[in-house]
Amino acid sequence: MPAPLTGIRVVDFSRVLAGPLCAQTLLELGAEVVKVEPPGGDMSRQAFPREAEISGYYAQQNAGKRDVSIDLNAPGAREIALRLCDRADVIVENFRPGTLPSFGLDYATVAARNPRVVYASISGYGQHGAWRSRSAYAPTVQAETGITAITMDQFGTPGGRARTDALSHADVYSGLHAAIAILAALEHRNRTGRGQYVDVAMAAVMLSVNERLHVDLSGRDLGAETPILGAADCPFFVSPEGETFVSPVSLVGSASFPLYLAAMRRPELADDPRFRTPAARREHLDELHTIVQEWIWTFDDMASLDAQFDEAKIATGQLRTVGEFAGGRWAREWTAIRSVPDRDGGRITVPGPPWHFGADGESSPPERVPARQGEHNDDVLRELGFDEGEIGSLRRLGALVEPGRGDGDGSDRAGTPGRAHPREGGPAQMDHDSVPHSAPHGVPRTRRSADNHETSPERS
Repeated sequence: MPAPLTGIRVVDFSRVLAGPLCAQTLLELGAEVVKVEPPGGDMSRQAFPREAEISGYYAQQNAGKRDVSIDLNAPGAREIALRLCDRADVIVENFRPGTLPSFGLDYATVAARNPRVVYASISGYGQHGAWRSRSAYAPTVQAETGITAITMDQFGTPGGRARTDALSHADVYSGLHAAIAILAALEHRNRTGRGQYVDVAMAAVMLSVNERLHVDLSGRDLGAETPILGAADCPFFVSPEGETFVSPVSLVGSASFPLYLAAMRRPELADDPRFRTPAARREHLDELHTIVQEWIWTFDDMASLDAQFDEAKIATGQLRTVGEFAGGRWAREWTAIRSVPDRDGGRITVPGPPWHFGADGESSPPERVPARQGEHNDDVLRELGFDEGEIGSLRRLGALVEPGRGDGDGSDRAGTPGRAHPREGGPAQMDHDSVPHSAPHGVPRTRRSADNHETSPERS
């Protein structure tokens, strides 16, 4: 059965995480994606660990995309980009607002040539307003929107130091929300015949995915009580086999505490002065936890315990590493994990699609190969109507970037990660002058001084 987005063409100008993940989601749904890289390549190609020019980070967000690499400062490169946009159903970018417009690739220009295009921009704080030009990375957006404060409030500050999350939630959620908005815009196009512009702000996304925002902004002092839904008070226990597991049900909450009493067949604990109110349960939480833990150890195994927990509507989940879960039976049967070539004789393990289409629940996703930078330059340009002479001319002018070619014609222009190839009189190179809205650990960036000139490279 054809994938849902078969026939949809996506041009991906984005880099690192939020935008690439958005385009990758569309690819997994069946779209054809052409990734457009600048001279230095996508920053994530340099992430550790990597083999040759294919890092695991890059492969996870980009495997299966065709790759075109151009220098938008060079003569003829803008025409390549415009022709790509002319035949696109969707355009995705995550540069600082104003970057692509500086190359004449803004929505108005593109839509005048292709009115059916859906053009999605992902930025930290949106395309308009006082914060539109602020640099934005997942840790900074999570800090600004209160997510980091919630994490610190829950887990504390070891050593008195503030801490952020280990994962780039703002990038991932923003990429997924952009994909959702794109799908809605495509449906709108099906009904009206016209595309539209989609503006995604990472900060707004993080507010929207905060399921307890209504509590945070209520102004109410909840005291010892906690909302019944939420992960703040999830207790951990040790199973009869000695494995750590978690329950999503709080021991403290008024609506959740009775579930444990039902599971343990201990209704009398509701009248125990230590546990009569949320405040009392909070004060005597260690004692209450011990009572539940000792009851758990009366079971022979986790299966029999789970049966009784399930009867009381309490779920459990074993504490595992990613590797333990990925190597388990469920992940294998679902094909939740797959591997892609690293282009150096090995394989890279990446996630599989999180959905299956069809009543039988089976899925056989196609092989996804991460492309080398500029690998599909000639093929894509031919499809855009450039003949061999024009392609050769664009290569000589430096419009095409092909790091592995090295044929002495000036086309091997990759330079170092993030380096620009400015040309006199041209706009600032977008790979360098526009800060992306996500970056993995170990990816070099270039720090800029107040007068907007390059200084030394820095690492996140």
